[in-house]
Formats: sequence, structure tokens, C-alpha cells
Amino acid sequence: MAASELYTKRARVWIPDTEEVWKSAELSKDYKNGDASLQLILEDGTGLEHKLDPKTKNLPYLRNPDILVGENDLTALSYLHEPAVLHNLKVRFSDSKLIYTYCGIVLVAINPYETLPIYGTDIINAYSGQNMGDMDPHIFAVAEEAYKQMARDERNQSIIVSGESGAGKTVSAKYAMRYFATVSGSASEANVEHKVLASNPIMEAIGNAKTTRNDNSSRFGKYIEIGFDTRYRIIGANMRTYLLEKSRVVFQADEERNYHVFYQLCASSHLPEFKTLRLSSANDFVYTRQGRSPVIEGVDDTKELSNTRHAFTMLGINETYQMGLFQVLAAILHLGNVEIKDRDSDSSIIPPNNRHLTAFCELVGVSYQDMTQWLCHRKLKTATETYIKTLPRLQATNARDALSKHIYAKLFNWIVEHVNKALITNIKQHSFIGVLDIYGFETFEINSFEQFCINYANEKLQQQFNMHVFKLEQEEYMKEQIPWTLIDFYDNQPCINLIEAKMGILDLLDEECKMPKGSDDSWAQKLYNTHLKTCSLFEKPRMSNRAFIIQHFADKVEYQCDGFLEKNKDTVNEEQINVLKASKKFPLLVELFQDGEKATSPTGQAPGTGGRTRLSVKPEKGRDKSSKEHKKTVGCQFRNSLQMLMETLNATTPHYVRCIKPNDFKLAFTFDPKRAVQQLRACGVLETIRISAAGFPSRWTYQEFFSRYRVLMVQKDVLPDKKLTCRNVLEKLVQDQDKYQFGKTKIFFRAGQVAYLEKLRADKLRVACIRIQKTIRCWLARKKYLRKRSAAITIQRFTRGYQARCLVKFMRRTQAATIIQKYRRMYVEKKRYRQKQAAALVMQTILRAYMARQKYQALVREHKAVIIQTRVRGWLARCWYKRCLVSIVYLQCCIRRMRARHELKKLKVEARSVEHFKKLNKGMENKIMQLQRRIDEQTKDNRSINEKLVGMETSFTAECEGLRTELNRLKGAEEEAKNKTNQVNSLLEELERLKKELSTTQQEKKTIEDWATTYRSEMEKMVSELKDQNGSLKKEKDDLNRSIQEQSQQMTEKMTRAIAQETQQLETDLNEERSRYQNLLTEHLRLEEKYDDLKEVMASSNISKPGHRRTDSTHSSNESEYTYNSEYAELEEGSRAAEDVTRGIDTSLTLKLQKRLTELEQEKQSLRNELENKEDQFQRARARDDAEFKKARGAELEYESLKRQELESENKKLKHDLAEMRQSLLGDKATGAGAPGSPAYKVLLEQLNASCEELDVRKEEVLILRSQLVSQKEAMHHKDEKETMTEPSIYAEDVSKLKDADELKQACIGLKDTNRLLEHQLQTQRRGYDSEVESLRGELQNVKEENNRQQQLLAQNLQLPPEARIEASLQHEITRLTNENLDLMEQLEKQDRTIRKLKKQLKVYSKRIGEMGAGQAEGQTSPGQMVDEPIHPVNIPRREKDFQGMLEYKKEDELKLVKNLILELKPRGVAVNLIPGLPAYILFMCLRHADYVNDDQKVRTLLTSTINSIKKILKKRGDDFETVSFWLANTCRFLHCLKQYSGDEAFMKHNTSRQNEHCLSNFDLAEYRQVISDLAIQIYQQLIKCMENILQPMIVSGMLEHETIQGVSGVKPTGLRKRTSSIADEGTYTLDSILRQLSAFHSTMCQHGTDPELIKQVVKQQFYIIGAVTLNNLLLRKDMCSWSKGMQIRYNVSQLEEWLRDKGLMVCGAKETLEPLIQAAQLLQVKKKTDEDAEAICSMCLALTTAQIVKVLNLYTPVNEFEERVSVAFIRTIQTRLRDRCESPQLLMDTKMIYPVTFPFSPSSLALETIQIPGSLNLAFLTRV
Repeated sequence: MAASELYTKRARVWIPDTEEVWKSAELSKDYKNGDASLQLILEDGTGLEHKLDPKTKNLPYLRNPDILVGENDLTALSYLHEPAVLHNLKVRFSDSKLIYTYCGIVLVAINPYETLPIYGTDIINAYSGQNMGDMDPHIFAVAEEAYKQMARDERNQSIIVSGESGAGKTVSAKYAMRYFATVSGSASEANVEHKVLASNPIMEAIGNAKTTRNDNSSRFGKYIEIGFDTRYRIIGANMRTYLLEKSRVVFQADEERNYHVFYQLCASSHLPEFKTLRLSSANDFVYTRQGRSPVIEGVDDTKELSNTRHAFTMLGINETYQMGLFQVLAAILHLGNVEIKDRDSDSSIIPPNNRHLTAFCELVGVSYQDMTQWLCHRKLKTATETYIKTLPRLQATNARDALSKHIYAKLFNWIVEHVNKALITNIKQHSFIGVLDIYGFETFEINSFEQFCINYANEKLQQQFNMHVFKLEQEEYMKEQIPWTLIDFYDNQPCINLIEAKMGILDLLDEECKMPKGSDDSWAQKLYNTHLKTCSLFEKPRMSNRAFIIQHFADKVEYQCDGFLEKNKDTVNEEQINVLKASKKFPLLVELFQDGEKATSPTGQAPGTGGRTRLSVKPEKGRDKSSKEHKKTVGCQFRNSLQMLMETLNATTPHYVRCIKPNDFKLAFTFDPKRAVQQLRACGVLETIRISAAGFPSRWTYQEFFSRYRVLMVQKDVLPDKKLTCRNVLEKLVQDQDKYQFGKTKIFFRAGQVAYLEKLRADKLRVACIRIQKTIRCWLARKKYLRKRSAAITIQRFTRGYQARCLVKFMRRTQAATIIQKYRRMYVEKKRYRQKQAAALVMQTILRAYMARQKYQALVREHKAVIIQTRVRGWLARCWYKRCLVSIVYLQCCIRRMRARHELKKLKVEARSVEHFKKLNKGMENKIMQLQRRIDEQTKDNRSINEKLVGMETSFTAECEGLRTELNRLKGAEEEAKNKTNQVNSLLEELERLKKELSTTQQEKKTIEDWATTYRSEMEKMVSELKDQNGSLKKEKDDLNRSIQEQSQQMTEKMTRAIAQETQQLETDLNEERSRYQNLLTEHLRLEEKYDDLKEVMASSNISKPGHRRTDSTHSSNESEYTYNSEYAELEEGSRAAEDVTRGIDTSLTLKLQKRLTELEQEKQSLRNELENKEDQFQRARARDDAEFKKARGAELEYESLKRQELESENKKLKHDLAEMRQSLLGDKATGAGAPGSPAYKVLLEQLNASCEELDVRKEEVLILRSQLVSQKEAMHHKDEKETMTEPSIYAEDVSKLKDADELKQACIGLKDTNRLLEHQLQTQRRGYDSEVESLRGELQNVKEENNRQQQLLAQNLQLPPEARIEASLQHEITRLTNENLDLMEQLEKQDRTIRKLKKQLKVYSKRIGEMGAGQAEGQTSPGQMVDEPIHPVNIPRREKDFQGMLEYKKEDELKLVKNLILELKPRGVAVNLIPGLPAYILFMCLRHADYVNDDQKVRTLLTSTINSIKKILKKRGDDFETVSFWLANTCRFLHCLKQYSGDEAFMKHNTSRQNEHCLSNFDLAEYRQVISDLAIQIYQQLIKCMENILQPMIVSGMLEHETIQGVSGVKPTGLRKRTSSIADEGTYTLDSILRQLSAFHSTMCQHGTDPELIKQVVKQQFYIIGAVTLNNLLLRKDMCSWSKGMQIRYNVSQLEEWLRDKGLMVCGAKETLEPLIQAAQLLQVKKKTDEDAEAICSMCLALTTAQIVKVLNLYTPVNEFEERVSVAFIRTIQTRLRDRCESPQLLMDTKMIYPVTFPFSPSSLALETIQIPGSLNLAFLTRV
């Protein structure tokens, strides 16, 4: 395919990136051949020009379509390359939270660093039995595939788990072993599977440690072989270990720890048993504090040590050995604290009395002096002499550490050896599954001998892996018969040869170790000289002469040569070992070293401690421990053990698990692409991808290809032959024939072809979608337009009509409004004018008067003001003048005085000078002239002023005279005014007095009126208040009545609710108890079956032993539940016989079984006692009814006697009438009146027939009564047995004398009457006494209860407030009256029943009296007539015998009965030809006869044989649904018969009188009913298991995989592990298969006569299994979580509901069991984007747990490109909203859960006497009675 066709615009590619390794981009321009670069757009929108390599012109990798992202299998990707693998893993891990992914045959497991709920027993059960490709990737799927191939191919299997430290290898191996232990179980009761799992905590304690990468890192490799027997059950295991990191014992890096067991011991040092170890905190010891991280977060070391000790105990290592191991470990810690000091430069010394060395010596039982000597000295041997040499401090310290490592390695090997001994059994191993947990490829900054060995092992494993992958590819191509060429894959044999071949690196290292003066430098030079020029995989670093580089399959690794020789030698001082071997106080230490190697150094040099780790290899069993092999180097031992491992792996079928560490910081679900891609390259995943991509990685079956790409075909291309159709279509679509190949069943595609086909399919679908959208949008738009147009026309029509009507109405209203406005305005204006006119006149009048008054008042005020102003102004002027005058004069005086003084001074001065004097004179003249002139002017002024003053004085004088006159006049007026004022005052006083009197009178009147008004109002108010109070009282009364009624109603409702809740709670508790009880029954049945199996095994083993006779027990363990005391002895004998048989077998097993059986029986008995206690309340009620029944029993007996006499009299009468009728017929024979055919003859014949029928009925009643009399007579005869036995002959003679039948009959009747009367009198007296005593006791108890209740109520009422007290008293009174009313009603009903009975007796007496009178009259005439008339013989037909519904059998026929009726009965024939439940009826009729003859031994043996036979047939044919259903129906029917005919009134309500007569009379079989009920429960559970086994293979295929609606869900591309096809091929189960099977179940149960209620419970359980299995598989299958699959599921559920509706089972609760599945299907189909969608999902999915909802959302996968994935943010929103739910975190539903079954009583209407036994049952020995 041309690149231009793929690298087009919008095509997505991968480009390298330094941060994310690979980055996604999109082409913004088509690529054309010859272009030097690509125009790309990154995901963030930035543009980029990607330049191509000018030499290779390689284009970037293409991205897979979105629908292929997140696939379970990496080989399902169309484009197989590194970025596609990395992106797929990242999406699954980070977004979908899925840690497992397939890569062809490899399971890639990414460590989530978080505990996930995906390893429970429910998950194990879900994966058990499933094909590997049918479920989501899981370690359990790999384990199941290995287990299945082991059983199918009869070939051993291996699971190879590899990865870096911290990647999860140990956990994966542990889960694989847990899966085998859970699925397979063990072949014996030795709990081997638990022991295999118990080895994990031991090995983790002594072999795991905390590193910087992992808190529980395995510091050794191990290969565990789990052995299986021929039935593929675990029988044992064996463990081989590799590469123990011994150097960790003495050295740890920062943030690392020593092995866990040391810290566990230090944390538990406070325990009493560890006081002798002298331990303390881990920080006190050198060997545990170097990493400065003694504590792991979240790990309790004390608890872990307890688990380790428990595991030791389970594996058979007793407390003594455990304490010995802990002593050795504590001694190692003390040895590390021994301080060695310098004595001089060549010697060292240990200070005396070193407490740690003392503790070490005491713990291991050696001498202090010896250890001190050989810790600081060394023995050197030559050919002739032996020297003791001192050691410097550094060498002594290294020797001490070497001893510690050696002791720990020995201890480790000893524990492994004893663990293997505990896991080995005597049973022959048929096959095994090996689990290899070993280091992955390692490369560090400094790589030493440890990394070299680890990478060497990984080279070998990678070679084996490549060969296996290539082999599988080759087998697939050959199987499909397609041409193939040799795939070129990386062969790492040259690298392996470089390491292990002759003159290889290991060979040269061993050779250098043997050299006396060998060193790391010389060994490096040898390597350079040997391999540098001859091997391209070996290189020398440029800057070092002490290192070398090897090109491994994963990467180049540079190894530092320092320490290689010392680590390869791994030596220890021999004298130190001898000192330890000489320990006499500590035998365990001697045992550790007794087979050990003599670890002397070949060169005699001191051991070194360089490097990071020290390695150890567990020696193989049976190997010769000669000194030569003892001196083998570590490299040689490792190479040999690795060779053995590879031989083992090559002899098995391998399964690969590659563990990936997502980041270096242990962050949960955080994916680091750089770290991940390094590990993918190192672990071989990418090599698998490369090998797959080199061939044909994509494979489709023809049917799947046709179904997926049917859209690319036209109709003419579709042929009947699907294979030819696919061939033709592919030839058209893909022109290059090399891109695909046609196999026998599959089509093989090259890499990228599926993506191209998906692109064509998506384009075709997109075009089709566009066309569909165009057509639909056109149709919708036209439909919308037509709808709008029609609506618009309609709206316009109505609008226009409405507008026209509105216009007319408006015009009319306008005209009317105009007229109204005209007249209204006229009226308003006229009225306004008149109002204004009147107002204006009034205003004018008032204004004019006001203005006149104002003007007058103004004139008066003005005049008076003028006068006042005149007087005031004059007085003011005078006053002012006087003040001015005085002031002026004073001022003048002051000024004049001042001036005078100044003048005086001047004059005095001037007088002294002439000139001044002259000037003064001159000035004086001028001044004199001026003064003279001024004087003249002032004189004139004074003259004028005087004149004015004269005038003013004259006018003033005149004015004064006038004022005096006026004053006199005013004085006279004032006198008159005073007199008038006095008169006015007196008048005013009188007026005031009168006013006061008037006001007082008015006030009194007003007071009286007010009082009257107040009194009236008060009275009215009082009356109204009284009325209101009366009304309120009435209202309160009504409210109280209403509240009382409401309270009573509320109390009733409350009591009803409380009773309902209590009832519901009791039902829930009862269901829980019933479920527990039924689970115990199941466990009991399982143990019983196991016990029977063991007996069979013991029998088979004892048959081969001569002289040994087996004594089998004849009683099953279940018989102890219902047999009598005598059976306990039989049980003891059976147990003794079993002990004899099991001699030589594990007696502890038998004791455990017996103890377990005893415990189960005791627990079952306690549960039964609890159930009986709960049923006591019903028994009490029943006892009261029985007492009442006893009271009425006497009257009924008397009534029965009267009835019997009545029947006998009627019988006589009928006989007499029959004789007369026959005589009349014979007499009229001659006349022909009675000839046949005549009317008289017919009438008489009809009367004769009717009389005969009536006579037969009466005979039956007489027989019943006589049988009752016989039983009563026998009871009476038991009392007088001695008298009866002494006089038998006399009684016989008396009877023989009664030859006449009538006399015999009369004697019998008289005897019966006598017995009846005596018994009646005795019973009457006894009943009267018992009833009286019982009634008195009941009354006394009732009085006591009433008294206690009254006292409690009184005490409660006294504590209440008054209001509540009244309410409580009212409530109590209501309750008391209600109880009294109920009691009165009960008494009334009793009286009514008594009255009815008395009336019946009265009628009987009256009828009897009448008949006795008529009989006497007839008796006087009939004998004579009968003597005279001749007797003619008449042929009377013989009637069949009247049966009592019983079957009689002989004691020796019991085994034959059980064999023919149970063991050899074919259910199919009985169900089709006979009545349902026939065996149950037959057994009960036999039981009735045994009860009738009062044979308790016969009853017991019959029931025991029946129960044991049913168990036997169910054990033999328990897988046959028809058999189990048949015996479930018959067991239930037998149980119902025991209840119906038990005589218990509660079960006799629906019986006929005839059925009541068939009740059991002698034995109470209530205990046996319980046993049979338990048996029915066991059969029911067996039925459910049988149905589950039948339905289980159908459910997943029919409900999930099969496309019920064809074409809705397309088939996605699949990888190497093909899933089950959803296309309905022949043999594939569909939904119709499930419905047919359900119908078959239902019809079978109906044919067998199963109770309808029981059928409903079975159907409910069936639907629960269907829903649970479907939902569990949905939660574990990513390919099933899509929108289309949700539609399929909902359709399938609707079909199941339709089936329920057709069968009338909608109310049985089966539909509710499918609710989780329905909600899961709805969840797949709803929108999953917004917060509203999240709220809708939370409110919708109430039946699903939070874990299930999140799991479905994580697994949701689009099948087509048009669907969208669920975002991580939306899932987090869902988790936040559901965070407060209180629910179980369990992910899967419990498919093993069985609802507790009940057996509602269902009486049968079938009469026992009518049952006929068919001859096909071979029961001719049974006799009907």
C-alpha cells in the first residue's frame, strides 16, 4: 500500500520526544513521495515540521484508530510498534485503572502501588473454567490457562514471572498460587493448599527486604513446583531458590532494610518468650540500622512475626525449632555488634567481656575464648606445617561479616529444605505447575557480579521465550496451511556463548579464582585479550581498564571488575565454622552445618566485602558433598542450577508474566513513559511485538470478517459461501496479495491492514451517516416546515377572525362610549359650574366680610399705634437729649481741661522766649479774631435756639394741660371701670359656680351613663366570652375527640407500623436464621459426603489387605438427629468400627471430622431449639384453641352417638322400604303394571337406585363410626385386661349362645353404649377438672399481668406532666375498653358456636324421638305382614370393599418397598403416566398403617429407610435434574401429608371430614417432620446446584456474547487470544437456549407436582444466577461494555420478563433480581458527559455498588468511531457523588448465594382411599386396608 494513501491530511502519527518518549501529532498536509519533511500539528495546536532521515527516509509510526486504543491484547492493534504499545498501556493503566494487558502469550502486569479489590474468591470463581481470551486480562486467567492445559494436554506447565525490583513479581506469583489452591483444592484433608500458601509469609520474612524501589522486594529467585494428582488436586509442592543476596545481612544502602525477619524479632522483643534473646530496638544493632529506615509505613512487624510463626506451625516446624531459628537470627544481630579494635597494624583484638559477643556465645552455645581467638586469627596450612596468623582489624571485621552471611545462608537453606519436606506428600505426583519468580534484567550506574548473573539468567530466559514465541507462530501458520517464511528474530545465543562457553567470561573467572595470585585486574586483561577482537558483543570502555561492556538483548551493560573474584569465591574462615559445629548446647546449629561445605579459601586469602551483594545458591538434594564439589565457585553453581532450570522449563509449557514498574516514586496509578519503555525493551514485550509484526499479527475468522466488513460489500458480492465472499472482497479492497493470506479457518493480515480496512469501513459508514443525516434532516426540515405552515395558516385564520371580532366590538364600544361621554361630560360640567358658582358667592361673601373686618381692625390699630408712638418717641427724645447733654458737657469739660493744661505748658515755654512770645502774640491775634467771629456765630445760634425752645415750651404747656384733663377723665372712667369690674367679677364667680354645678351634674350623668354603658358592654362581653368559651370548649371538646381519634388512629397506625416493622424484622431474622441453618445443612451434607467418600476409600484400601474385615456402619450421620437413645450406642459402635478401619490412616483426620460433625450437630440442635422457642408463641395460641376444643368435645361425642343411632334407625327404615318395594314389584308383575318400560316401573327403579345409593352412604358412615367405637373399646379393654384374659371362655360361650343375628347386634350395641357412657363420663370429669384448673391458672396469670401492667402504667403516669398524664390515661382507657370489647366479642362468638351446637343436638334429639315413635308403630304391624308374605330371592350386586386409605406390608418387604419405590423408580414414567406425588402418597399410606397398628419400630425403620434411600439416590443421580426435581416434589408432598394428617388443628382447616378421619392417631411425628424438612432443604440446594451447572455454560454466551439483535454490535478486531464469537454457530448457546432450558425446568417441576410457591422460589434463584453471572462477566470483560451491548442486554432482559409473564411468575421476585443487570445496561446507554448526567446516573443506579459503577465506566469502550469514551473527570465526579454511600466494596455479585427456602403448607385434596397402585411399580405385596 503506497505511503501516499496512508500519510494523508488528518492522519495521526507518532514522533520521538525527549520527555514523553513518543508524542502524538497530526498531518496538516498530504505527504507525497520525495518530500523531505512532514507538516505536523501537535495536540496542543502548535505547528511542527518533522524532517525525515535523508538516508533511510523512514516515515514516523502511524497511530491506531481510537476504537483500537485500550485493547486487552496488544497484538489486536493494527499498527504494532513501540509507541502504540506504550500508549495502549498508558491508556489502560492511567485512564481505565486496568493493570493487566495481554501481549500475545505474555501477560503484562503494571504495579498499581495500591490495593485493588480484584483478587477475591469471587473473582477466582469468575475466572475458573473460562477461556483465556473470554475474560479481561488477569493473573488468574494465566493461572486458569495453565491449569486447564495441564488437565487437557497432560503436560506440565510453568508460569515465568519476571520484572524489576518493585514491579510486583512476588505478589503476582503469590496470587497465581492462591488461584491454584482455591480452584483445585487438596487431595486429602492435610490442607496442602493452605500449606503452599503458608510458605509465602515464611519466605517473605527470610528472603524479602525493603529497597529504594520496593518495600517488599524479593532478594532471591525461586521456582515453586506445585504437584497435582490424577484428579488435578494439589498434593504437594517443592521449592528451589536462586541467588540469595547474602550481603544484605551485613550491609544496607540508605533508605533500605535488612531482611524482614530481623525487624520482626526486634519489634517483638518485649514478648516473654523472646526475653532470652536479649534483643532491643532495631536501631541498636549495626546490621539493622545502616539503612536508617527501620520502619515500613503501614506494616506492623509484630503482627507479621505472629503470621510467620503461625505459618511455621502450619508447616510442621514446632515451637522448639522456631525458637532455635530465632536464636540463630538474634545471634547474627549480636555478632554484628561485636567491636573489633586495632592492637597494632597487623593484628586486632576484641575487648574483654564484650556483652554482644557474650550474648552470641550463649545463644549458639560456644566458648567465648574460641570465638575471640578465631575472629581475630586465621589458620594457614602448608604442605608440612600449620600457622596461626593474626588479622588486621579490617580483615577481622570482614571475616566476622562473612561468618554472619554464611550462618544466614545456612539458615535460609535449612528453612527451605524443611518447607519442602512439609509440602511433600506420599501421594504420587501426576503433573505439576511451576511458578518462577526471578529477577528481571538489571542495569545500574555501577554493575557488579550480581547484575552479571542476573542478566545472564535473563539471557537464557529470553532465548527460551523467543524460541517459544517463534514456535507458536510457526504452529499457527502450519495449522492454517498458509505459506510462511522464516521470521528473522533476535537470537541471543552468541551472548550466551560469550558468558558460558569454553573460555567464556565465567570460565575465565573460575580459572582466575584458582590462580594463587589472581586478581580482578589480571582477569580483566584476560577478557580483553580473549574476546575484544573476536566477539562483537564484548567491548572495552574507553576510560577504564577495570571494566567491560556486554551487548545484552535489552541494552548494553558496563560491568565493573572490582569484587568479581571475591564474590565468586564466597569464602568463610573454616575454624569459625568448626567452633560453631562444636556447639553441644544448641543442636539446631550443628544441624545447620553438619552437611555444610568446608568453606576455606582456595588461595588462603581473607574474604573481601567489595560490591553491593553477596550471592548464594541452594545446594541440590542428593548431590555428593565431596570437597571438590564443595569448592565450586558461585558462578559455576549458578550456571549448573540455571541449566537445570532451563531443562525444567523446556520440558513444560511456559506462560509468561512480565511485571512493569510504572514509576520510581511508588505513586499510585502514575505512569512514567521513560521507565516503562525501558522495562518493555528489557522484558521482551517489544520483541514479541516485533516477531508478531514480522508475520501476520492480525487474524480474523471468515465469519467475523464477514460480519465486521459486510458494509464494504455490495449485494452482488455476497455469496452463500462466506469464505469465497471474503476472498473476493479482499482482492478488491487490497491489491497487494502479500498483505494477507487465507488460511483454513482464518484470514491473516500484515501489520496495518486492519487499520486500513477500518479506515475504509469508517469512511463508508461516514458517507452512509452523512446520507442518512441528509435525508433525515431534509425530512425533518420539510416536516417541520409543513407543520409550521399549517400552524401558521391556522393561527392566521383564528387571528384574523379574532381581529375582526375585536374590531366590531371596538367600534360598538367606541360609539357607546362617545354617547356616554357626551352626556357624562355635560352633566359633569354643569354640576361643576353650579358648584363653582355657589362656591364663588360664598367665598366673596366671606372674603368681603373678612376684608372689612381686617380694614377696621387695621385702622384701629394704626390709630392706637400713632398715639403710642407719639408718646414713646417724645419720651425717648427727651431721654436721649438729656443723656447727650450730660455727655457733651462732661466731654467738653474734659477736653477743655486737657487743652488748658497743654496751653499752660506751652505758655510757660513761650513765656520764656521772646520769639515765641512774638509768635504767640501774633497767633493770638489771629485766634482772637477767629474766636470773636465764632462767638458771634454762636450767639446767633443761641438766639435761634432760644426762640425754638420758647415755642416748644408753649406747645408743651398746652399739651400738658390737655393731658391733665384727659388724665382726670381717665381716672373717673377708671373708677367706674373698677366698679363695673367688681360687679362683673361677682357675676363671673356666680357663673363659674353654676358652671361647676352644671359640669358636676353632667359629669355624674355621664358617669352614670358610662357605668351603664360599661356594665352593658361588660355584660355583653361576658355573654360573648361565655359564648366564645362555650364554643371554644365545644371546639376543644371536638378537638380533643378528634385528637383522641387521631391519636388512637395514629397509635393504631403506629402500632401497625411497629408490628409491620417488627414482623419484617422478624422475617428478616428468620430468613437469616433459615439461611444460616440451611448453610449448616449444606456443610453437614458436604461433610457427610466426604465421610462416605472416606469410608469408600478405606473400604477399597482394606479390601486389598488380607485378614482385615471391614465393619460398615448401618446408620448415616444424619440419623442421629431423629432417632432414639438406642441409636447413640449404634453410633458409638460405628465410630469404633471406623477407628478399626482407619488404623494406619491419619487418626487426627478422623478426630477432626468427628469433632466437626459433633459441632455441626450441636449448632444444628441449638438452631432447632431457637426455632422451637420462636414457635412456642404459636403453640400457646394453639393450646388455648385445644382447650376450647376439649370443652366442646363432649358435646360432639354425644352428637356423634346420636348421629350413629340415627343412622342405624334410618338404615332399618331403608331396609324395610326396600323389602316392601320389592314385594310390591313382585306382586304387580302379573298385572303388567310394573312391566319394564312402564312409567311406574321407571319411577320405582329410580327410587330403588336412589335408595341403594343412600344406603351405601349410610353404610360407610356406620363403618366409620364402628371403627371409632372399636378403637374406644380397645382403649377400655386395656384397663380391664386382666379380667378379660381370665374369662375368655365364658365370654366366648356367651357369644356362641347368641345365634340370632338380631340378638348379637343388640348385645353389641348395648356393650358399645355401656363402654361409651363410661368413657364419656370419665372424659367429662377429667376435662371438667383440667379445664377448671387451666381456667383458674389462666385467670390468675391474667390478674398478675394486669396488676403488673397497671403498676407500670401508674408509675409511668406519675412521672409525666399533668397534660401528658391526662392523655396517657385517656389512651390507657381506650386500650382497656378495646381489649374488653375484643374479649366480649370472643365470648359472644363462643356462645354463638355453643348455641349452634346445642341447636344441632336438639334437632337430632327431636328427630330421633319422632323416628322412635314411628318405629314403634311400624314394629307393631310389620312383623305379621312379613310373616304372611312369601320371600322371593333377589339378585343383589356385590359392592367393592370400603378402603381406609392405608397400605399394609410385611416387615421383611420393607427393603423391597424402598428398592422398587425409591431406588429403582424412573421419574420420567411416573411423571408422565401417574398422578404427581404418588410415591409420597404410597409411603404415607404405609406409614398410616404402621401408626394404625401402633408399631413404633415399624414407623421408625420405614422413615429411616425412606430418608436414607432418598439420600442414596440423590448421591447417585444428583446431577440429573429430573431425578432431583422428582424427589424434591415427593419429599415436600410427604412432608405436607405428615402435616395434613398430623391431627394438628392448624393443618386440618382445609381437610374434608373424610380426610380428618385419616389423621395419625398414635404417634407424634413432629421431630421427623423437621428431619424431612431438612432433607427437603438439602434436595432444594442440590436442585439449585444442578440447575446452575446446566445454566452456567449458557448464560454468558446467551446473555452477552450472542447478538440477539443482529447487526447492532459490530465485531472489533481481536488479538492472538480469540474471544468467543458472537455469531450463532452450531453448538453456540443463544438466548433461546436459555429460555428453552428455563421452560424445560418449569415444565418438569410442574409435571412432578412441585408446589407453585416452591416453583416461584426456584425461578427466583434461577434468575438471580442469570443476573449475577451476566453482571460479573460484564464487569470483567472490557469488550462487552459498549452502548450496543447495553441494548442487547436490555432486549435479553425483556425477553426473560416476557417469559415470566407467560408463565404467570411476575410476582415471584425474579424480576427484582435482574435489577443490577438492568441498571448496568442502562448505565452503558445513558449520556456520560455533564454533571446532570452524573446526577442522573447516581439516582438511577441504586442497585449497583460504587465499585461496580466506576468499573463499568472505566471499561466502557466504543465499538465504532461515532461513540465517545468516558472522561476521567466524569468518573471522578461520579466517585465524589457516591462517596457517602455505605455499601460493601465487593465488586462482583456472589453467584453461590442461595436464597433461604421455605416450604409453605400445601394440603392435598386427593382422598387417600381413592389412590390406585399401578402394576408397573411392582408393589403387589402391598395390601389396601
